[in-house]
Amino acid sequence: MVFTDTVIKMIIQGFYDTLYMTVVSTLLAYIVGLPLGIALAITDKKGIKPNAVIYKFLDLVTNIIRSIPFLILLILVIPLTKLLVGKSYGSSATIVPLFIAAAPFIARLIESSLQEVDKGVIEAAQSMGAGTFSIVWKVLMVEARTSLIVGMTIALGTILGYSAMAGVVGGGGLGDIAIRYGFYRYQPEIMIVTIVILVALVQALQGIGMMLSRKLDRRKLN
Repeated sequence: MVFTDTVIKMIIQGFYDTLYMTVVSTLLAYIVGLPLGIALAITDKKGIKPNAVIYKFLDLVTNIIRSIPFLILLILVIPLTKLLVGKSYGSSATIVPLFIAAAPFIARLIESSLQEVDKGVIEAAQSMGAGTFSIVWKVLMVEARTSLIVGMTIALGTILGYSAMAGVVGGGGLGDIAIRYGFYRYQPEIMIVTIVILVALVQALQGIGMMLSRKLDRRKLN
């Protein structure tokens, strides 16, 4: 029988490892991606503080990192991963390339959300003497909150997919189990179960995100 107690425990552990990698790398990516996205939005030619030099530099760096396929990035940063974590495999090690890949992606999501804010609201705040910091945190972030929540939902789903891909090089989690057992050991039942769990996890995260965005939308309308 394929699903022994050992296999079931392994899948449960893989679920927790996948969740751990996804959540931690997303939080770390937002620490970098949030200020980067804000900087891109406000220094754009249509932003509140246009600066072509800063925008072009941040835009270039963001685009370069986003252009690297995740599996290649995973291999490229192995020396950095070993330096920071002490090893290049396992769930903790996978957080490093996940964070690097996710930060510019999140920055673009945040930039897009902030650019959707009605210019009239921004102009009204400026006419009342609000500074850049106040406009960013009290106007842009508040007005764009629904879009920001949706963006976070998209980011979580994308990073979860990246974490599964990391299984190709022993990254841990459900992706690693699917490849090691479902592919290399010809146990398709295990692969199917891991896929079902991954799909269910993505749907759950998206459901929570969309529910929060709808609630925020109602408060905004009220």
